[in-house]
This record gives sequence, C-alpha cells and structure tokens, in this order.
Amino acid sequence: MARRDGDARVALVTGANRGIGLEVCRQLAGQGLRVILTGRDRARAEAAAGELRGEKLDVTAVALDVTDAASIRACEREVQKQFGGVDVLVNNAAVLVAEGATLLDIPVEDFRTTFDTNVFGVVEVCQAFVPAMVARSYGRVVNVSSGAGQLSSMTTYAPAYSISKAALNALTIQLAASTKGRGVLVNCVNPGWVRTRMGGRGAPRSVEAGADTIVWLATLPANGPTGKFFSDRREIAW
Repeated sequence: MARRDGDARVALVTGANRGIGLEVCRQLAGQGLRVILTGRDRARAEAAAGELRGEKLDVTAVALDVTDAASIRACEREVQKQFGGVDVLVNNAAVLVAEGATLLDIPVEDFRTTFDTNVFGVVEVCQAFVPAMVARSYGRVVNVSSGAGQLSSMTTYAPAYSISKAALNALTIQLAASTKGRGVLVNCVNPGWVRTRMGGRGAPRSVEAGADTIVWLATLPANGPTGKFFSDRREIAW
C-alpha cells in the first residue's frame, strides 16, 4: 500500500494492550491518528483494540513480540501492507524483573531477559520502521524510559531495569543524532510512577497523566526537540 499526501498519520505503539500503552493509543487516536496497537498475544491486542474501537477510535491490532526478530519482520510486513508505513513509533514495551534484588546477587540471566525487551527489542523495532521515516522525511520516535534510568539520581532500585533504561536513554541520543536534520524527532520520556500492573495500585499517577508527555512528543511540530529526555513536558537531566 502506498502512502498518499493528506492521509492521516499512522502511529505504532508496542506493548499496548494494557496500561500506559493502551492509554497512549487512546489519546493518539483521539487526536485523529490511525493507531496500530501491538502486543505479544494477538487475542489480547485484538480485545484491547476492540475496546478502543467501541469508543469510535481508529485502532487496529497487530501481533508484535519485540524479542522475536521473526515477529518484528512479520509486523513490519503487515503494517506496510495495511498502512504503507509508520509515521510515529512509541517504544513502550518493557519488563521489570528482580525488582528487589541487588546488583551483587541478581542472576545475569535477569539482565539478559530485561535487555532483550527494554533495549535490544527497541533497537530491532527501530531498525524495522525508522528507515522508512527517514525516506519520507517525517517521523516521531518516543522511547518510554523511567526515572529509574536517570543517571543523575539513580539508586540501587531494580538494577537490571534501571540499567536497561539508562541504556535506552543512550540509544535515544544515538538515534536522534543519526536522524538529525532528516525530519525524524527522537526523544525519551519518564512517565512517572503510574498505576499499572507494573507500577502497582499504590502509584500516585493515573495512566492518563503518564501518557500525556508521550503523546505530546509523538505529535511534535517540525521544529520540536530531538535527542532529549522529558518529564511532564519539560526537559530533564540525563
């Protein structure tokens, strides 16, 4: 399928069948974007997309496991066939394991599991979708990071997760530098401690608040920032 001038922008959100990802899909579709809601389990992704379509939003489900190269390739082919490409990529999929472990006792395998999703998966998904953005001279990439990955305030919390998010921030800088001046804006965001399955019921922020800055970065104007780290729409230190 070929993209035509005037077509609505297309956004793809990873790990989007619940939590912040689902709310990002809702808000982007509410702004008139055509949204591709992805998840590892197609049935769950379809159910989530159906919920949003029930709200009269343009949302399509596609299966995507960011740790599986074959799944990424299949997703890219399906998206190309149905939509002709992606204009906005929100890398939201993430895992949090061994939250209470310390650096000296966490199994190395927990680092591998964490990096497979939180870092390497993002690299492969970007490699699949960003080159076409560069070719069309338009793209917005938002990497969902965390305050836990902020080097200036990092603690001993969840070593694998925190270090993976710091790596994601570095990835953001690299990708922004490699696409600068080519119509693609790449940023990362700390959504805060949000009431999701990962964040828990005691978290102080709603999914609506957590999604806000992600959606703002996903819809930046051409003169918007790139290669920066944001929280509540304000740039923060690395």
